[in-house]
Amino acid sequence: MEQKVVLITGGSSGIGKSIGNLLKSKGFKVYGTTRNLAKYPDFSDFDLLELDVRNTSTIAKAVSQLIEKEGRLDVLVNNAGVGITGPIEETPHEEILKTFETNFHGPLHMIKAVLPQMRKQGDGLIINITSIAGYMGLPYRGIYSATKGALEVTTEALRMETRNFGIRMTNLAPGDFATNIASGRYHAPVLKGSPYEDAYGKTLQSINDDVSSGNNPIQVAEKVYRIINTKNPKVHYKVGSFMQKFSIFLKRTLPDKAYEKLLLNHYKL
Repeated sequence: MEQKVVLITGGSSGIGKSIGNLLKSKGFKVYGTTRNLAKYPDFSDFDLLELDVRNTSTIAKAVSQLIEKEGRLDVLVNNAGVGITGPIEETPHEEILKTFETNFHGPLHMIKAVLPQMRKQGDGLIINITSIAGYMGLPYRGIYSATKGALEVTTEALRMETRNFGIRMTNLAPGDFATNIASGRYHAPVLKGSPYEDAYGKTLQSINDDVSSGNNPIQVAEKVYRIINTKNPKVHYKVGSFMQKFSIFLKRTLPDKAYEKLLLNHYKL
């Protein structure tokens, strides 16, 4: 059987690196991406390509290099993403736009870049890594939720638009996993004297605690592997703790205000 070729954005650390290592161990030819290849001179887990999902010229160059070398691309895992926290009123709008550029526009740029090759092959799989946070508007994480929710819904449309080409597409929404996302996240500062000072300060600490005590990202990698081996993937997958996944069920079944009250209680707001 021909070795499947996989491209993972944001593959140099965290969830992306876990996915890459697992798939390589399963016999896949794995390429990861990083914005700055020079930062990883000793990276040897799998091949790394320099690519910034916000820069279409770097995307075109990396995808072209991969296809020229391998002759095909079987799986794209849109994993690259950034976090953002803060009261929406006090979050600089340029930071909001940057987050959408990476978390929403970035995956779309990647999808557009690989679709011609997958269509030519008559086969391909695209897995968009979203977030359980994308199913609900979370206080002080509203912009992050919006970027991931937008990708979830856009994937639903793209699945229908590309299905006749033999291309499969799905969303995988993780909950909180122990990665370095908190260190790279944009935090709107807790401003002294701000009307949000107390509530945002407490919520920010809670968010960071959830990430640092999160599950092992290998669970996301294992889910990706199972999806790749599924003939007809579902529209949506979730991976996380029982309560994180259960929160989506509650969102769908409870009256809006009842669910809102649950969130307010959870964040002690």
